[in-house]
Amino acid sequence: MSRISVRGFAVASATAVTTVGAVVGVASGNAQPSNDNFEAAAANTTLLADIPVGEQAQVQVSSLTQQAEAQAAAADSAAQKSAEEAARIQAAKDAEAKKAAADAEAEEARKAEEERKEAEAAERASRDEVRSASSFAPQSSYSVAEVQAMARQMVPGDQFQCFSNIVDHESTWNYRATNPSSGAYGLVQALPGSKMASAGADWQTNPATQIKWGLNYMNERYGSPCGAWDFWQANHWY
Repeated sequence: MSRISVRGFAVASATAVTTVGAVVGVASGNAQPSNDNFEAAAANTTLLADIPVGEQAQVQVSSLTQQAEAQAAAADSAAQKSAEEAARIQAAKDAEAKKAAADAEAEEARKAEEERKEAEAAERASRDEVRSASSFAPQSSYSVAEVQAMARQMVPGDQFQCFSNIVDHESTWNYRATNPSSGAYGLVQALPGSKMASAGADWQTNPATQIKWGLNYMNERYGSPCGAWDFWQANHWY
């Protein structure tokens, strides 16, 4: 029981006692009840009216409920703001990471493209250089070893084996080899052999001229001697 309730109960009890005493006093022959008793009763009656126990309890409960609801609402609002801020920060981080990944991918693609172009330029320069190195002192005849030495100086190192494979199959490194059926001629069996005149007028007797023409043909038609060798293996001609 609350303090207010006890006080109210005590006051009510005192009032009841006082009132009963007054009645008993009248019944026992006291014509006039004591002024003190009436004043005490009146004072006690006023005190009860001033302290409505039930209403004060209801007000207290209502106040506590409102406070709890206000605190809960404030907590919900704070939690919502915190969640929204966290979501905003995470979205910003995600966007930044996505942009960084896209930038890195674009940079890798740019570098790869630059490397490809540089490799192509280097390959073209290498081809031009070896083709221009095809002037050898003319001889009346050439051994297989001498012809192969020429080819090694004229064909890029990474393409030589493919070039050699084709020449092995076409002419076995005989620069005067002739196909009696088709008329193909020389190391690379040009058909007709006169095509090699574009590389030099001495195409019939100079292995260097034949190598130069054969290398140009493989580069232009198949991209490289190795490209020509791949085709040769699949078709047995090129």
